[in-house]
Amino acid sequence: MDDERRARMHALSAEAIAAGSPTGWFEEYYQEAEGDPAAIPWMDLAPHPYLVEWLTTQLQAGPDARALVVGCGGGDDAAYLDAQGWRVTAFDIAPTAVAWAKQRFTGRDIAWTVADATNPPDAWRGRFDLIVEIYTLQTLPAPLRQHLLQRISACLAPGGTLIVICRGRDEDAPEGELPWKLTWNELDGPLTPALDRIGSDDLLDDETPPQRRFRAVYRRPLA
Repeated sequence: MDDERRARMHALSAEAIAAGSPTGWFEEYYQEAEGDPAAIPWMDLAPHPYLVEWLTTQLQAGPDARALVVGCGGGDDAAYLDAQGWRVTAFDIAPTAVAWAKQRFTGRDIAWTVADATNPPDAWRGRFDLIVEIYTLQTLPAPLRQHLLQRISACLAPGGTLIVICRGRDEDAPEGELPWKLTWNELDGPLTPALDRIGSDDLLDDETPPQRRFRAVYRRPLA
């Protein structure tokens, strides 16, 4: 991401937080991109490799298995899951992002919708066999992260799996600037009272310089 777009992201986020609407900047940011994926730093036009790697080796879609993609952005993760046999619902808080994803993947049997990850529809509660959360948490200030994880994890069906991919840091390290880095305790705290952590990977990506990423996998017990 170039310095101008990074500075704009920081400015919009700061303004939204000051106005009491920490997620309010995403729509404006997508609108300003004017259909250019290069202007959206998290839009790589491909499914996330850490998601693909994990699913390929660890989890396949069963009959009528339902997946939920949080903050779907350009829609690549949702399209990948659809191709793997999942019945996919994908949402974003930014209507422009949802429209963009729907246009890119016309013909896919995906339920694209506008929704807020911190307040998902009640109808989603206990519905999904797989929930994918990639990079949404790290764009939110700390007070909202716990709330999002609690509300989204409530959408898991018994036996369902939640995979979270985010920037990571040690417990005593600073969280840095947007996109903020999370600790394992920030992930486990809201989740492990109800879910079991079944996978944890501490990874370095291929960015320059490399960025530390966490891939955390949780499962809701059957009973």
